[in-house]
Amino acid sequence: MKETIYIYHTNDLHSHLENWPSIHHFLSNKRKMHEKKDSYLILDIGDHVDRSNIYTEGTLGKGNVKLLNEAKYDYVTIGNNEGITLSHEELDSLYTEANFEVIVSNFTNLDGEIPNWVKPYKIHQTPSGIKIGIVAATADYGVYYEKLGWHVQDPIPRLKNVCKEISSQVDILICMSHLGKSQDEILIEQIPSLDLILGAHTHHLFEEGKWLGNTLQAATGKFGMYIGRVILEFDHISKKIVSKEAKVYPTDELPVPEYASQLQMRWEYEGKVQLSHTVFNNPVKLEKEWFHESELAKFFGKGLLEYTGADCAMFPAGIFLKDLPEGPVTAGDLHQCLPHPINPCIITLSGADLLEIIEQSKNDKWPHLEVKGLGFRGKFLGNVLFEQIVEREDGVILIQGSPLIIQDTYRLATLDMFTFGYFFPSFKTAKKQYIMPETIRDVVKWYGIKEEHKCRA
Repeated sequence: MKETIYIYHTNDLHSHLENWPSIHHFLSNKRKMHEKKDSYLILDIGDHVDRSNIYTEGTLGKGNVKLLNEAKYDYVTIGNNEGITLSHEELDSLYTEANFEVIVSNFTNLDGEIPNWVKPYKIHQTPSGIKIGIVAATADYGVYYEKLGWHVQDPIPRLKNVCKEISSQVDILICMSHLGKSQDEILIEQIPSLDLILGAHTHHLFEEGKWLGNTLQAATGKFGMYIGRVILEFDHISKKIVSKEAKVYPTDELPVPEYASQLQMRWEYEGKVQLSHTVFNNPVKLEKEWFHESELAKFFGKGLLEYTGADCAMFPAGIFLKDLPEGPVTAGDLHQCLPHPINPCIITLSGADLLEIIEQSKNDKWPHLEVKGLGFRGKFLGNVLFEQIVEREDGVILIQGSPLIIQDTYRLATLDMFTFGYFFPSFKTAKKQYIMPETIRDVVKWYGIKEEHKCRA
């Protein structure tokens, strides 16, 4: 006897909720079609949450969990956006109301204990008795997780151990991988017994799946632009899979429910209500500029220096998406201005290294560079700006008013998006102190409150 198992999957939605009504409607119809006669699963492979969305920010991700509940997902794993853009307490309580199970094989607290909301694996049994082993892993952003009180184990060795532990107990072995395309290929080489990898993190898309050895890979790109479907045909007599296939459904070709616009308005309204409280009062309007200095940039630069206690600061003008109004500034205003899940960072550099960084920042292609990823949620990078770093007409660099000394050591406050090596390769190996869980908008909030109190004193 042969049995067909249907698996529907999404990944890297990043709170692009404009696609969610169609996704929900599609999954609801598929569930109704299968639930009385077929085995099926609905899975999300991480980064469903993205705090750049006002509904996600206002609910600290719990709104996303509600949406997954309503769509009746069975299992999810976490991506780096769930894992490192929320505080320890916020992530620890994120899935309190979840009606699905969270599987992450390589995630513990700092004591090595698995949190009560995490399962290191799941053996899912279909009504006919087929046992499906589900393992999952999230990308190893070790230093970030450590700062937040979590520990992420090296994913591939950990998955090898978990798969070895459960392989004799299951008929099918599936990995939900928020590791990225290249890591998945290594994973298949290391664990050839995997029947299926559902991929994420690098936003890759396999429209009809991809084979490597005997393992089928499936992935749906990003932002809910596609929904994936995998069909596994299992032979009960031979106790093995006899065929596999994968495809994706473009969401822009799916029916849009009549209630979609009302849902969008409701989610935005709920987010705005949650962020409607005043966080500080601004004596003057602070306007953004992407390609030169601005009052908003000066305000941020001073705040970043005071918050970090660094010697100088560097940041891109493109981080500011909106002006900050005169008078009451709400949490919503701050979120519109700085929606990025970006943290401050202090980098320790020699004078020689700092001088090199200053020279690299003059790249005339950068201001109009359209940046995707790295936590950046704007459009253009904008000019690279400095606080307490000035270049005189004679070319001498001043740090806090004094000439830069090549042999001295300086602490540069910047944004963690610069530490991944894309813009400044030397930052990857430099000594870094990440400030977490505070985002750059938390710095503006802190400094705004501080300045307001100073004015009242």
